Amino acid sequence: MPPLVLTIAGSDSGGAAGLAADLRTFAALGVYGLCAITAVTAQDSEKVTAVQYMSPDFVAAQMAVVLADYGAAAIKTGFIGREETIEAIAAQLTLYQPRWLVVDPVLVNHRAQPMFSPDVVEAYRAYLLPQASLITPNWHEAALLTRSPLPAEARKLAWLAETARTLHALGPQAVLIKGLPLDSDVIDLLFDGEREHIRRVPRLATANTHGSGDTLSAAVAAYLAQGATMASAVAQAQQLTRQAIERGALWQMGAGHGPVWQLG
Repeated sequence: MPPLVLTIAGSDSGGAAGLAADLRTFAALGVYGLCAITAVTAQDSEKVTAVQYMSPDFVAAQMAVVLADYGAAAIKTGFIGREETIEAIAAQLTLYQPRWLVVDPVLVNHRAQPMFSPDVVEAYRAYLLPQASLITPNWHEAALLTRSPLPAEARKLAWLAETARTLHALGPQAVLIKGLPLDSDVIDLLFDGEREHIRRVPRLATANTHGSGDTLSAAVAAYLAQGATMASAVAQAQQLTRQAIERGALWQMGAGHGPVWQLG
């Protein structure tokens, strides 16, 4: 029987991100995906036109019944969007005490624009980061979570290391800050409380990266559920995510920000 992994995330009607990306990633890696839906969106490759949020009690109810019956070897969170829902999710996680919790703090859109009020950022800091095995913010989200300005070009690497340590002090066991652009490369930094693991690769020339963050966090959760160490799970997830971007790099699916493809 495959390991069971629960995603707590929103539904993307375009199928590129959120639950769709998570469940495709789980299937690609041979784990069984469970889900608790936080929101249903009406969106395409260019914009989100409407969002219907599930009530906090309903999100908690989905988690409670699934975890009581199936259990989960790992849990990941994605799009949440409301302070009260973050609190409800955190309460369920406190009761269940998962072995692995990967928190992808979805706070900005693909144009790097903040999507929610500062109260949502504070709720992540107060309720989810202290319980997390790993958090996976991109560099814009890391700046929001640490209340710091984005760095000048010459200070990017130093800022990355400092910010990872600041986030680690908020409670997560490990921090992965992803997607920092530097020259023609992109840099991810994993800090596990002791060591920094830096990955620097050439930037791919494509706008088709919708769902890449979900794919990365889902893949880390899947690899952890299968018994990988944190450093190995992150390294494998980074490789899978890059391959997913490469597979969809030349697609023209819709008029805007295209999806990645997790299935080989």
